[in-house]
Amino acid sequence: MKSVLNLFVSIATQPAILVALIAMLGLLLQKKKTTEVVQGTIKTFAGFLVLTGGAGILSASLTPFAKMFQFALHVQGVVPSNEAVVAIALVKYGSTTALIMLVGMIVNILLARFTRFKYIFLTGQAMLYMSCLTAVILVSAKLGTGWQTILLGGIFEGTLLTVTRALCQPFMRKITGGDQVAMGHTGNIGYATAGLMGQWFGNKEKSTEDIEMPKGLSFLRDSTVSITLLMGVVYLALAIITGPHFVETKLSAGTNYLVYSLVQAGTFAAGFVVVLQGVRMILAEIVPAFQGIAQRLVPNSKPALDVPIIFPYAPNAVLIGFFTSFIVGTISMFIMIALHTTVIIPGVVGHFFCGAAAAIYGNATGGRRGAIIGASVNSLIISWLPLFILPVLGTLKLAASTFADTDYLVPGILLGNLGNLGTVAIVVGILGFLAVVLVLSAILNGRDKSTAK
Repeated sequence: MKSVLNLFVSIATQPAILVALIAMLGLLLQKKKTTEVVQGTIKTFAGFLVLTGGAGILSASLTPFAKMFQFALHVQGVVPSNEAVVAIALVKYGSTTALIMLVGMIVNILLARFTRFKYIFLTGQAMLYMSCLTAVILVSAKLGTGWQTILLGGIFEGTLLTVTRALCQPFMRKITGGDQVAMGHTGNIGYATAGLMGQWFGNKEKSTEDIEMPKGLSFLRDSTVSITLLMGVVYLALAIITGPHFVETKLSAGTNYLVYSLVQAGTFAAGFVVVLQGVRMILAEIVPAFQGIAQRLVPNSKPALDVPIIFPYAPNAVLIGFFTSFIVGTISMFIMIALHTTVIIPGVVGHFFCGAAAAIYGNATGGRRGAIIGASVNSLIISWLPLFILPVLGTLKLAASTFADTDYLVPGILLGNLGNLGTVAIVVGILGFLAVVLVLSAILNGRDKSTAK
């Protein structure tokens, strides 16, 4: 049993393999030639490896940034990091997490097949993290590790991963100019909020991508150049504040601290270029291949792909969102220090990916102002809500890390507080959540039919 679970988790948490298998299924359902099936499958597989490799380069280049930041400010506290907290939790909750993930995938597919929410979630590691969060909260709520926890956890996860795609899809249409892909990340509640903030308070006519450069600075229109220069300035400034001793003894293995900082800035830009190439490869292959699934198995369904999928649509918003989010997170940290609460140290990787995406959503509906407001509001959510999820995480509340994205924080806090009310409350809450989604789908379908007449 354990070997089967291990095989399932290994496949499901590797997006490249999972999406390649989906692409192969789609091409086979379309009865494509063997050569086309092999070509489409391999290109999808390679495209996802390019994308995840680029994301890994970005994350790795931000790690020394985070270490320099913490050393320069001399702060200690909890750092939101999904990867870190899940690694701790899987030691105790591994099997339960894997089974909840399996049930959650089935629920997601069934909801996509039989409701109007036609989104199939394909970001495997995010499914694993959500399953882990669900397992931790349900076990901490005294439900144990039996079939009830697995079934309820799977229903909760599968429903959540389906319906939160729907929250973002109206904004995804504006960002991508189409309706072929959905957002397969765990910050959707924050992204949808950012889109609404841009819609309410922004000015769509002034996009982040229309920022005019003086003729002498026209070279900055090249995203690779502008990203390298901007990150270079930020890295050098932080390195100077941190000082050469810490950088050269703890991070750069003796390389001059200024040279090391410039290399990290260039590495960040290189990672961004790799991500863009991976996105192009994936979209060129997975969208046509997915038509087979949409036509045969789950009509009109859309693949929900990881957050870098939208980065090419607004590169300027990516940088604006990152720095806005990180600055707001840093200000929030100082306020927490003044209030003597648990201190949530801004996680650089979380603020980059979530802040960038929130700004892209805000820009799509409200231009530059929308990007800044959207990233700021999302940053406030991911900076302050970790304080409220820590009490419902059982033994994990003592860890030096916690969950980072809005789709873990908001539902996790609600689920955890239901658990505090007792087993009946949490069962009713999860089944009620599913019922609301089914009723909402039926109402919207009925409205569509009456409008068509």
